Amino acid sequence: MALTSEREAMIWKTLNDTRGKIEPSEYKNYIFGVMFYKFLSEKAQAWLKGVLRGETWAAVWQQDSDKASEFMQRTLGYVIRPGDMFSDWVAAINEDKFNIMMVSDAMVHFDQGVSPEAKNDFAGIFADMDLTSSRLGANAQTRTATMMDWINLMNKIELDEDADVLGDLYEYLIGMFAANSGAKAGEFYTPHQVSDIMARILTAGRENLEEYSLYDPTMGSGSLLLTTASYMKNAGVRGAIKYYGQEWITTTYNLARMNLMMHKVEYNDINLRNADTLNSDWPDGVVDGVDNPRMFDAVMANPPYSQNWDNQNREDDPRFRFGVAPKSKADYAFLLHSLYHLKNDGRMAIVLPHGVLFRGGTEAKIRKKLFDNHNIVAIIGLPEKIFTNTGIPTIIMVLEKNRATDDVLFIDASKGFEKQKNSNKLRQRDIDKIVSTYLARKDLDKYAHVATMDEIHDNDYNLNIPRYVDTFEEEEPVDTAKLLESMKSVSDEERQLTAELKDMMADLVVTHPEDQQILDNLKGVLDYE
Repeated sequence: MALTSEREAMIWKTLNDTRGKIEPSEYKNYIFGVMFYKFLSEKAQAWLKGVLRGETWAAVWQQDSDKASEFMQRTLGYVIRPGDMFSDWVAAINEDKFNIMMVSDAMVHFDQGVSPEAKNDFAGIFADMDLTSSRLGANAQTRTATMMDWINLMNKIELDEDADVLGDLYEYLIGMFAANSGAKAGEFYTPHQVSDIMARILTAGRENLEEYSLYDPTMGSGSLLLTTASYMKNAGVRGAIKYYGQEWITTTYNLARMNLMMHKVEYNDINLRNADTLNSDWPDGVVDGVDNPRMFDAVMANPPYSQNWDNQNREDDPRFRFGVAPKSKADYAFLLHSLYHLKNDGRMAIVLPHGVLFRGGTEAKIRKKLFDNHNIVAIIGLPEKIFTNTGIPTIIMVLEKNRATDDVLFIDASKGFEKQKNSNKLRQRDIDKIVSTYLARKDLDKYAHVATMDEIHDNDYNLNIPRYVDTFEEEEPVDTAKLLESMKSVSDEERQLTAELKDMMADLVVTHPEDQQILDNLKGVLDYE
């Protein structure tokens, strides 16, 4: 059964009903952990069904557990022991034999069974599930009851042969948790509408490449990587697309690992790292004094905006040869890191605050070098309030390493959106217009302009979009005759109402001296008018 909006809403409501006192930002760690374990367990069972030829996994394990473990590791990269399957948990619940320690023990066994080659993909992936937390319940009995609710809910979600149901649900829930987690949502979520724009731009004309490498240095939950890959012809073909990403926050890094694998990306094609992108270069970079960075076909990023960073002693870092970004604003540091890892014929897209277009100092110098080097392809202004963690308007900047041309396409898409309760949302027609305008690369009245080098020179390298795209709408001329007629009508109506009010006041009978004084004052005002 495919994942419909009705099923999504039902699942989200049920999750909220079982959340209790746990904050959404923490609650997601448990839900995604159970969901991912179900995915791994069912993947293991499907594989075992095809290779055991009638034998049971328990019987094979009992004969030689070491050999059985190695047998599963070679293909899957992990091992789930007999009795630790998600279906074993469900069976125990149905037989009234389930205890939360079954989950705790399964997590320990899972970590022990990860193959050395898959350590980066699986090790510690369930570490954010604190099964002893009092927020799950005051004692083991109540924590067990809470876990049973989650397992029963996940058990209702069936895998579909034709659709990646768990992967789709995972993406949906990431968005819902982001919308309910306030500022913390920015740690892991880029709205799909923005991801879609970037992905279509990055892959345009390259969809048929047999091999394709992706890199997101601030990957969050990995959605940008997945959306970009989804436009490639060979998406889903083992070995065709290589996914590289880096994330500083461990919990978010775990979300990304789960997200990629639940979208059926093989662990052999995943190379993710839990580290600070700006602190030390990766992948590769300077090794033993030799600069040998790994390059990618596409680089995409939605880094934290204007973040503080340690910019000391960076002058010799080859990533920042165009300049070192200010300590209080790491925007250009993320941009230069991304550009550094781009292939000569690659393409990158990065989300940034508007300030990078016009701020002075070191940023102005970096901006000038990027322009003089013909790196900047396009600047796309997005509407405000489309990100869950900030209301500020942002841009997508598209860059390449070796361009023959030096012009820059400016698109002002800030006014194309659907207003929602507390946010704005890009509609499909808004997304399509942005992408088609980018691909056409032509002027479009009050929306897009291809600026020449001379124009940008004349603006002293200030790339603020209104300098290049005039969106001013002239107001319709005032019909003075109609306006005078309207004013005369209002004046006549006012005189009539005043006369009626005076007649009513003349009929009033006043019995108190203070009331008479108020009445006289009011008559004086009317006579003055």
